[in-house]
Amino acid sequence: MVEKQLRHVDENWQRALVVVAHPDDMEFGAAAAVARWTGQGKDVVYCLVTSGEAGIDGLAPEQAGPLREDEQRESCRVVGVEQVEFLRLPDGVLEYGVALRRRIAEVVRRHRPDVVITNNFRETWDGATNLNQADHIAVGRATLDAARDAGNRWVFPEQVQDGLAPWPDVVAVWAAASPDARHAVDVTDAFDAGVASLRAHQAYLDGLGWADFDPDAFLRGNAEAVGERAGVPLASSFEVFPLQWGGTD
Repeated sequence: MVEKQLRHVDENWQRALVVVAHPDDMEFGAAAAVARWTGQGKDVVYCLVTSGEAGIDGLAPEQAGPLREDEQRESCRVVGVEQVEFLRLPDGVLEYGVALRRRIAEVVRRHRPDVVITNNFRETWDGATNLNQADHIAVGRATLDAARDAGNRWVFPEQVQDGLAPWPDVVAVWAAASPDARHAVDVTDAFDAGVASLRAHQAYLDGLGWADFDPDAFLRGNAEAVGERAGVPLASSFEVFPLQWGGTD
């Protein structure tokens, strides 16, 4: 089967909000794209729905959570992101629904982004049998809906009454590393920063127990495969969901 070529995303925007479930979610493939954008002078804010406290088997959640938050802050610093916030919802048991949409819509209304970026929320990573994780699916779906909810003053009206104006100007939601991606970002010049951002999650990587795991080799293999489809040496892929007519398709 011949894979379709990927189109380059529209980078005609200034503010992006990243919403993902866990520390490390962006770093396993899309952090280099963030480094590219901050290098262009764009504003990128991160919102982590959990603190990843259930992610290290040998470390109790009350110890793992603060450690992983610190690693995420350092990881963000590496790629030029200064604003990082944590909703601190419970790791591993997130549920898609109105409550999660409400929390994310509030973040969208506060930060007023042009583009919202989340992680792959399809059932698999490869369109076949490499299963995705439940929190990724819940957060991605909720983020897509919340980006639209944020523009409707009659959805979560208590936020509007508390002073948060509706924000109908999200142009699109981008889901990183989706098996249904049709777009890509050239990360050739920012690749090393992406690797460094993943290395910043050292406690988490150690906790995984993956013998001889090499962040550079892992990320490079994926980026080369995407780059081949995008006509550049190294790239990150995104599934683009336009929210406005003609928006970044």
